[in-house]
Amino acid sequence: MAAHALAPSNRKEPGRIATLIGAAGAVFLNTAATAGGMTILFGRVVKRLIPPRIDVRELENNLYKMAFKSLPIVVVTALFTGAIMVIQAAPIVKRYGAEGQLGWGAGFGTLREIAPLLTALMLSGRVGANNTAELGTMVVTDQFDALRVLAIDPIAFLIAPRFIGIVATLFMMTLFADVLALFGAAFTGQALLGVSPQIFYNGVTSSMVSRLGFGDVANGLVKSILFGLIIALSSCHFGLSTTGGAPGVGRAVNATVVASAAGIFLIDYLVSFAWGG
Repeated sequence: MAAHALAPSNRKEPGRIATLIGAAGAVFLNTAATAGGMTILFGRVVKRLIPPRIDVRELENNLYKMAFKSLPIVVVTALFTGAIMVIQAAPIVKRYGAEGQLGWGAGFGTLREIAPLLTALMLSGRVGANNTAELGTMVVTDQFDALRVLAIDPIAFLIAPRFIGIVATLFMMTLFADVLALFGAAFTGQALLGVSPQIFYNGVTSSMVSRLGFGDVANGLVKSILFGLIIALSSCHFGLSTTGGAPGVGRAVNATVVASAAGIFLIDYLVSFAWGG
């Protein structure tokens, strides 16, 4: 009787394991398919760029929508980023009287990490999601098929300009964010700690700990380019693979935001690890 009672649970256990293995396999296959699709798309875009075969007017329109219209949110984000860096450092600065090192501390974290990372995350939600929604809507309404009927290459006409626009936007916005974050940090340092902007910027360029130079700026700019590639690939890939009408567009936008954020953090870790100090 006892052996008979145990038999059903013994039969269920292999079923649970098989379900977990199946789920893990599905996740792996889905991730591999997404990575493969992005790689193929990247190759198709590069093929249109060497030699350049893109629509210049479409590129200008996308730069206006992505870069110029993103300036307000980047300005606000960067200014508060610098201010937050100083607020977090304020207790230590007061305790040890290290006002001369405030510029180095805020500048090091801002230029190498915080400015490119937060800028990428903000633009991922604004630019990447919007790009996916536009492309997904075009796909489900058969506008891509209409372009092909008119003998227009959709990759050269729509995808390549958006791809370049996103990467260029991330690079330019990171430059703006670096400058504005340092400005916000200097203003906050003067307001909260009485550290003059001259002392703050002297700390940025001639600190006793370590002088910030071109390498620290280049670290963040290299990250911004790679972040732009991730956002461009994610938004274009999920936009082009949209199915299922309006609900499918929503799912594609959600997938873009998640994939972009995950890719940004992964690239950030890899570059930081490889670049070192």
